[in-house]
Amino acid sequence: MEDKKIMLGNEAIARGVYEAGVKVSSAYPGTPSTEISEVLAKYSEVYTEWAPNEKVAVEVAAGASISGVRSLACMKHVGLNVASDPLYTLSYIGVNGGFVLVVADDPGIASSQNEQDTRMIARSAHVPLLEPSDSQEAKDFVKFAYEISEKYDTPVILRTTTKLSHSQSVVSLCDRIEVEDKVYERSVPKHVMMPASAIARHKVVEAREIALQNDCSDFAINKVELNDTKIGFITSGIPYQYVKEVCPNASVLKLGMINPLPKKLIEDFVSKVETVYVFEELEPVIQEQIESWGLKVKGKELFTKQGEYSANLLKKVLFGQDDVVFDKADVPNRPPILCPGCPHRSVFSVLSKLKIHASGDIGCYTLGAVAPLSVIDTCICMGASISALHGIEKAKGKDYIKNWVAVIGDSTFLHTGVNSLINMVYNKSTATVIILDNRTTGMTGHQEHAATGKTLQGEDTYAIDLKQLCHAIGVKNVLEIDSFDVKTMETGVKTATQSDELYVIIAKSPCALLKGQKFPFKCKADPDKCKKCGACLKIGCPALTKQPDGTIKIDETMCNGCGLCKNYCKFDAIEKVGV
Repeated sequence: MEDKKIMLGNEAIARGVYEAGVKVSSAYPGTPSTEISEVLAKYSEVYTEWAPNEKVAVEVAAGASISGVRSLACMKHVGLNVASDPLYTLSYIGVNGGFVLVVADDPGIASSQNEQDTRMIARSAHVPLLEPSDSQEAKDFVKFAYEISEKYDTPVILRTTTKLSHSQSVVSLCDRIEVEDKVYERSVPKHVMMPASAIARHKVVEAREIALQNDCSDFAINKVELNDTKIGFITSGIPYQYVKEVCPNASVLKLGMINPLPKKLIEDFVSKVETVYVFEELEPVIQEQIESWGLKVKGKELFTKQGEYSANLLKKVLFGQDDVVFDKADVPNRPPILCPGCPHRSVFSVLSKLKIHASGDIGCYTLGAVAPLSVIDTCICMGASISALHGIEKAKGKDYIKNWVAVIGDSTFLHTGVNSLINMVYNKSTATVIILDNRTTGMTGHQEHAATGKTLQGEDTYAIDLKQLCHAIGVKNVLEIDSFDVKTMETGVKTATQSDELYVIIAKSPCALLKGQKFPFKCKADPDKCKKCGACLKIGCPALTKQPDGTIKIDETMCNGCGLCKNYCKFDAIEKVGV
């Protein structure tokens, strides 16, 4: 009996990696890709690790591939920007053991700072790209990607999206294939990308793309469903599901390979169908290439470049129908907010009180941009908080940044922030950096990193000491302060920002949601003592609510007993009680 299981797309990808005989995987967590590595770590046959950033992850996987084993790197779409440096050159180098790069795009910006289309990067880097449309294909396409990688001597990108990563469907499981290691042979022309080598390898890349385009029309992952020839769709990935739902009788060319496109197959399909729509999320990657061949199709002139597609979008454009059963305007606004007991809130409350501007970074602490804390002024990309603050100082001078700091998480600091801090030291900055050390990679679901003392598998390892690291790169003034010690934090921030020297403050307190985190106290408000001043509400804790009579009530089911609200009550109307 065939073994079947309902799997998330990310689970299915991990299963495909396992079944393909992969031996090494390196990744940096990023929604919606994170679960791939977490699931993969359960397969003991695959060495799996968290890397400090995506560039390192790709380089680790590349080394494993060159040595002769199948390898994997995975990340979210913006992580590919960090990894593009090695990727573009690895396109020239090629592989020994198969090398697949899984990249999860985020149409609709569910948890990212931009919408970005990995298909365009694949074209630019001259790397083949596959895109599955359900969990079964996610598993199968991974295995096929390794076959393509080794046959055509190339890294291969498997592109997913948020909907695919986090949707479930039935998957048929297979046994793992133990792939024999390829023999490593030293080859300077292939593996050492000096100009002379690169010039020669560029010709190889061009020939490879031509071969792939000629061959891929026969790949089984590209499927033609010829039905009603009056209307047809060229589509891929999750949008294929919407096409089948809305137009079940239409003809469909479902593309599994997006780069290079199967030109002969597309030309044949368009010749047989009266009206062809290209239904693709984000950029007109498929449409523009088809039109460049002189073929007539419809696409982005009808469908938006923004956000996730849906069956309803297709109905509205084709038939003028709208099946939305509720008006979004009628749904109460529920903006994201820092959790009760979050140590970032404590630090931000101090910055807000002192009217300090914060150059922000990627992580939970970005939520400090919104009311009532309202301290984060910028958010660009991983590590940019420190670099941007340095730029502000050099543009405006030392006095201007007396009321500015950079805030960055511990995982993000190790990702790319440390390079920015080195730049501050080297170029004589006098600014203040606050590392929000909550002992985890918080926003992506509490993954380990190089300063937590645990590997992806939960094994003990050396924990990078952030204070020693800052001292080692030349920061003389490093303060370690408990995030919830608001008095010491206030003194530290004042000292650091008013100094004419570079300061790093490490705000230390674990994330309130960390597994095993214990909260021995709850906070309780006394309505008889409450003066209705609202000072405690300025910290923005969701456990606190204002009653109709103006007094404060603390929801004991939400309260983690951090005591931050008590610190801001001047009338002792809040007390910490044991639980």
